[in-house]
Amino acid sequence: MEKILVSTVLAATFLLSGCGAEILNQQAAQELAKSSKPPGSLYLGWRIFQDKCSACHGPSATGTSSGPDLLPRVREMGSREFVSLVLKRYKWDLPVYPASQPALVDDILQRKPFMVTMPAWDGEPVVTAHIMDLQAYVSARAQGTVGAGRPTP
Repeated sequence: MEKILVSTVLAATFLLSGCGAEILNQQAAQELAKSSKPPGSLYLGWRIFQDKCSACHGPSATGTSSGPDLLPRVREMGSREFVSLVLKRYKWDLPVYPASQPALVDDILQRKPFMVTMPAWDGEPVVTAHIMDLQAYVSARAQGTVGAGRPTP
């Protein structure tokens, strides 16, 4: 009888320790997945993007006639570069007309955008406070891990 009791206790110990190892493995995998994502909330980033960026870059960051498609640009960009470009101001690599070109006058008369410069957002408290959320959303769109439209909160 004593052997059966010892065997049962040993079996229970091995089973429980195996469960503990599985829980620890899942926890490590979850922590690794979390650390590989940029910091910030996708949902809050989407909200900021819709409020401040979508008028020029489109509701899903794929561009309009007023602003370029952000996805290929952000795909290659790190967090520091993103924050710096959004907060400090930048120009995309698009042609800029010399003042003497007649095409510039035509574009001005037709009210086409001729100067492709995004305003600096460092003076905007909502953007500054949520810059990592904005970066998380646009990066996720660029990497294809979140689709167009509203992400779940």
